[in-house]
Order: sequence, then C-alpha cells, then structure tokens
Amino acid sequence: MRALIKKVFGDENSRKLKQINKIVDEIEGLEPQIEQLSDDELKQKTEEFKGRYQQGESLDDMMTEAYAVVREASKRVLGMRPFPVQLSGAIALHEGNISEMKTGEGKTLASTMPAYLNALTGKGVHIITVNDYLASRDAEDMGQLYNFLGLTVGLNANGLSKEEKREAYDADITYGTNNEYGFDYLRDNMVLYKDQKVQRPLHFAIIDEVDSVLIDEARTPLIISGSAQKSANMYHMADRYVRTLREEQDYTYDEKTKGVQLTEEGINKAESFFAIENLFDLSNVTLTHHINQALKAHTSMIRDKDYVVQEEEVVIVDQFTGRLMKGRSYSDGLHQAIEAKEGLQIRNESQTLATITFQNYFRMYEKLSGMTGTAKTEEEEFRNIYAMDVVVIPTNKPIARDDKADLIYKSTDGKFRALVRDIQERYERGQPVLVGTVAVETSEVISQYLKKAKIPHNILNAKNHFREADIILDAGQKGAITIATNMAGRGTDIKLGDGVKELGGLAVVGTERHESRRIDNQLRGRAGRQGDPGVSQFYLSMEDELMRRFGSENMLNMMERLGMEEDQPIESKMVSRAVESAQKRVEGNNFDARKTLLAYDDVLRQQREVIYQQRNDVLESENLRDIIEEMLKSTIDRQVASHTQEEEEENWDLDALIDYLKGNVLEEGDITASDLKGNDPEEMKDIIMEKIKERYDQKEEELTSEQMREFEKVILLRTVDTKWMDHIDQMDQLRQGIHLRAYGQNDPLREYQFEGFAMFENMIAAIEEEVSKYVMKAQIRENLQRQEVAKGATAVSGDEDTNQKEKKRKPVKNTETTGRNEPCPCGSGKKYKHCCMNKAQ
Repeated sequence: MRALIKKVFGDENSRKLKQINKIVDEIEGLEPQIEQLSDDELKQKTEEFKGRYQQGESLDDMMTEAYAVVREASKRVLGMRPFPVQLSGAIALHEGNISEMKTGEGKTLASTMPAYLNALTGKGVHIITVNDYLASRDAEDMGQLYNFLGLTVGLNANGLSKEEKREAYDADITYGTNNEYGFDYLRDNMVLYKDQKVQRPLHFAIIDEVDSVLIDEARTPLIISGSAQKSANMYHMADRYVRTLREEQDYTYDEKTKGVQLTEEGINKAESFFAIENLFDLSNVTLTHHINQALKAHTSMIRDKDYVVQEEEVVIVDQFTGRLMKGRSYSDGLHQAIEAKEGLQIRNESQTLATITFQNYFRMYEKLSGMTGTAKTEEEEFRNIYAMDVVVIPTNKPIARDDKADLIYKSTDGKFRALVRDIQERYERGQPVLVGTVAVETSEVISQYLKKAKIPHNILNAKNHFREADIILDAGQKGAITIATNMAGRGTDIKLGDGVKELGGLAVVGTERHESRRIDNQLRGRAGRQGDPGVSQFYLSMEDELMRRFGSENMLNMMERLGMEEDQPIESKMVSRAVESAQKRVEGNNFDARKTLLAYDDVLRQQREVIYQQRNDVLESENLRDIIEEMLKSTIDRQVASHTQEEEEENWDLDALIDYLKGNVLEEGDITASDLKGNDPEEMKDIIMEKIKERYDQKEEELTSEQMREFEKVILLRTVDTKWMDHIDQMDQLRQGIHLRAYGQNDPLREYQFEGFAMFENMIAAIEEEVSKYVMKAQIRENLQRQEVAKGATAVSGDEDTNQKEKKRKPVKNTETTGRNEPCPCGSGKKYKHCCMNKAQ
C-alpha cells in the first residue's frame, strides 16, 4: 500500500528536495555577483541584512542572498566552498527541520548558514553539540568565519563563572553541550537577583547529533540537587519542646482542618525554650518550620492509622486502601518529625532543587532544528513530539562503502577469535580498522585478545576520552587499529591517510548489534565518507544481549545440530533482517516509553512554568505589595470558608478563626469573635482584610520603602523556592507509586494528572499562607539578605539518587553577639560555648 501511494503521489522527501533545490539554484546563481565584492563589502553585508530585518524584511526573503554571502566568506576564510547538498541541508535547518546528512558530508559547515541568518535578528543562536570537545573545536574553527562577517561567537563551557557565561550567551552565536544549556536554564530559575541570570530568551537552536540528544537521552532528566543541610538535632529539639505543651493552653487543634496553632502562651514557651527573642524573626524561619511539623506529628498524625512503624522505619498507610506505601515519605520534613516522635533514626532529607527533561527544555525554543547522519528511522517521533520533519539530503558523491551481511557465531569467545583473525589479516595488509563496541568492558576484552596476537592498537573509551582527538586523527592512517565505544560513532570524522584508499579504505567492524539501528548506522558511517571506499561488517554471537532477548534458541539449536564450530559463522541476509526486526521492536518499545515519560513530565512542566513565571515576576517587580495582598486575601478566604461551612450560624467556629488570625496575621485584640458575629462570610473577609491592611501600613511606616520592598522579595523568594523543592519531591514520590492504580482499573496517567493538580493547588495555598504569616508577623532587621534555600547545589545528568554527603560543619562567624548559653547559630542544637564559640574566636 505504501509503495502504491509513493508511486501515485511521489515520495514526500523527494517533493521536499525539489522545493529545496529551486532555492539552491537561486543561491548558485548569485555566486558570480557575490564574488565581485571586496572583503570589506562582504563584511558590510551583515549590517545591511540587519537593517533590512529591522525594517520588516523576513529572514526567508533574505535567505538566498545571506547564504550566498556565507558561502563566499567560507571560501575566503576557511578555504571551503559548501557543496549544493550542504546548501540543501542548510535550507532544511532554517525551516526548523532535521537534515539527515551522512558522515563526512560537512554538517558543521552547513550549520553556519542558518546560524548566520538567524543571528541577524540579534536574539542569539545556540548550536548544541554532544560533547565539550566538539563544542570547543567548532566554536574555534567556525568562529573565524562568523568573526570575519562581523558576528560574535561564544563558547558555553562547563565551569565558567556567571560573568563568563553571560558573555557567551550575549554573543550572536553560542556553542555548547546540551547538558550545559539545560543546567543553565535551571540555575537561572534559582537566582536571587535578576542580573544573576545568564541566558536570554530561547530563540533558535541547531542540535548536532539531534537523535542522540532528543531521542537517546530523552529519558534522562537533568537534575540539580543540593544538601538540605537540616540537622537531625533540630527535629529532636522541636520534638522535646512540643512534648512540654498542653492542648488549649499552649496550642489549639482544629479537627476539621487538621490545623494546629500555637497560642500566645505557646509562643512565649518557645521563645523561652530556645532562648530567642521573637519566634517570627526571619532568622527563626527554619526553627518555626520544625516546631510546626513536630506539632503536626504529635497532634494530627496517628500511629497505626496514618502510619506504622516497621523494622525501625516509618511506613505511610494509604488512607483510601489501607495498604502500606513502602518507599514513600511525607514531604516538608514531616516524615523526619514523625521519626523524632517515635524515637527512630532520622533519615536524610533528599532535596531535588530543580529538574527538567531534554524533551521539555528544547521544546521551549521559538524554533528548533537538528542534523545527524541517522534520523529517518525515528521520523514519527520527531514529528509527533517536536514538530520537525526529517529531510534526507543526498550525498555529494555516491556511497562506495561495502556493507557486508552479519556474521553469526555460537559463542562470544568464537566470535572474538574470528574477529581478531580478520583484524590481523587487515593489519598485515596495512588497512586501518575501527572496532566498535557497545560497552567499555567489551573494548578492554578485545584489547586483551589483540595483545595476545601482538597487534598494536589504540583504545578510545570513557576512561581515556582526553586522548580522543589524537586517536581519531590517527584512526585512518595505514595499519591503525582503533577499538572504540560509541564515542567514535558520533561527531567524529576519520580522514584516510596516504595510500589507504588503494587498500580498500577504512574497515569498520562491529562487535555486536545495538538495540537501535541508528547507533549501528552511525558506526557504519565512519567508513566511506565523501565517496571514499570502505567496508563494514558486524560480528554477532548467540550470547549477545539482543540475540538472547529475541529468541536465538532455535538458531542455536540448529547450529549445534549441524555440528558447527564456535568460530564458524553463519552469513545470511535473512539473519540480518531478523536482527533488524528485533531492533525495530525495541525501538517501538522505547518510543512508547518516551511518550509515556513525556506525558507524565508535561504535568510537572505546566507547574514549573507557573512557578518560574511567578519567580520572574518577583525578580522583575519593584513593588510586591499588590501580589502579597492578593495572597493574604486568598488565605483569609480559605480560612473564613473552612470555619463557616455549617449552614446554621451558631455552628460557625469563630473562636478557632480568631485563634488562626492571632497566630498568623494579626496581633492579640485586633479582631475579636464579637466583631465578626452577625456578619455573613463575605463581610467577615472585608473586616479582616481592612484590619490586615492597617497592620501592613504600620509596617510600611516603620521602615524605609526600600527596606520594605526588599523584605517582601526575601520572604516571597524563600517561600516559593522551599515549597517548590518539596513539591518536586512529592510529585516524584507520587510518580513512583502511581502505576499501582492500574490494578484498580484506573488510568495511572489520569490519576497522576488529577492528584498532581491537587498537590499543586495545595502548594500554592501553602505558599500564600506562609508568605502571609511572615510578612505580617516577622520583625525586620536592617541587614536583609536574600538567601538560597539549599546549599551545595550539584548538577546531575541522570535520575539516580543525588543525595550529597553531609559536609563537615564549619564554625559559624556570628556577626551579632550570641550569648554563651544561647543555642549555637550553626543549628547544631548545642549551646554556643560548647560548639562554635572557641572556633570563631
């Protein structure tokens, strides 16, 4: 059917290429005219294009002329004239598609044209590579061309300072790795001042080896984690304090809402117990948090109902099913407070500060494009998830590589022995060989075989990646034998030495099939570049992982019945097709897994966008009072609603409402129950808000306007960051157990969406309540400073546990006078004289 459609309507790729070739012909036609320009006139074209863009001319309208200018500059600066097929690839990139160009066809040079054209907007172009070596190489080599044309080039390398990164991002064209761009985005949304950001809005990206970044690494999230640095002592001290309290006298407990509040007496006891002047001072935010969680643990969390203790661990009980939820934990320090209550060892709090997947990061760009030698097999995924088509660009010269059928052996040992014989034969002829392996371990095993055969060779794997450039440089020379993991499969261009073409070019030998056809094709593509001769062959065994997974038993039985030796191969196109069929099945499974991951991650993406936008509003705003008053109003609305739920007015719990107001937003006597009686809930809200605004005005009068505005930002940033980190943890825990809902005939994704939304709403409410409380209750010092909510942030590419080891506590330099018998400011729980006093002196 597919073949019939192609016959009638033509191949989609061919139609696309026809359109592109018309533009290529126009660019070719401009060459005589552009060649006449002097160097200075060629350079001036950049300013001319910028002016035309500012006046409303589109980039599409300028493309043919701009590409002709870049090609001429390339001839003069780099000594390279882009071929028509490179122009075709460059056009596809500008259109926001993927250019599939084979190895050695000059993808790097092709990318210079769309990069130049889109940089004319002044919004910045990001060129993403898969490793630092390629980013550095391309920035240096292609930088000469951009600089000649009057554009600036930046290199976004790992380990740069914020100032250096900002300079790199401010350049017209910036090179860097996918990890670095993603982590910079996350770090930018953790800054405390807007001038600490390094990235500009995400405009246009060209991703080199796009299938590696957007497909192979799509399931690996970028995570920035940090040590929560919360001392177990604080939980124990808060627990000891809470055990001294008496209900009604020291705290009130509202059974309906499970809310617990300290009374004035309880607050006085806390200030006495912890030897502090004001519990609601900014420096006591962490202490107050610990007290609140300890109160919750003792009043609203009931053993053997909400949780059980098993094997010295607190295990949550699912309130709906009654099942134990092993591996889950309460967030926000509540789990640790319960552990302190039960006298158990307090586990470390894990703290993910920020996380994003490559799928969601790169979809934020205004325009996205990519290039690779192997993308067609994943075209459906690129189209569905990233809205990019794959355009297969023909090679400049016909491919002369001989791709031989796979050889299949009974055992791994037999396969390796046959492989070494083949390598030895080619080595004696002087033909260079690239041996591709899937794992580092395999590369080292083959190295041992070659050492026994006394064949000199180089190994390129993660252990000696620093020698990558030198090893690749020599890999195409006469007699060179190179064993490499997938590192040599991407971004590496192996050029043939003198006399190698006559020997048959580079021989690529694969030691097993990868689960993805693209990776195998990448390895094959190292040979036969630019019409060079070459050969590729895969050596497989029945013990290979892919063969074991997809029914190699029948074939193994057949080989044994035929009495085949371990190093005697089967060579069959039928076997190769069977292997390819197995690979297609794995690719399909992986595509489904990535789609599912994206569907789950989209829930967190929407929430992340809301929070990051809120953070940006805080950083950009000069006056946050309106935002905070809205938060106060939402908080009061919720509290009034929860205490006036009953239809009969006499059943309204106004005393509990007054307790809440006293403890969180107003002072004793500001509003009494009698002030609210006789009013409907809407009128109550107005009365309370009027009194709150009066208190706010008093605060404004006590401080300078500058201090008050900074105070608002300190409170908001700290609260949003803390609650967001805890929410990420909660969402992660929800995700880990959500698949169990399928047993109850529920769709886990829908359940995750519903519960995730409810948790997000609760987090927003918690942010509003905490901001309201601290803005209205905290005393303000003169030396206000914004602080990061977690220290020791570490960027991690991966979804493994990222807990940091606790750092050895350093003595605290206390700028204010701390009494000898007061708690040490370092949070150890000891008295100052027994902890940091002597060290600080």
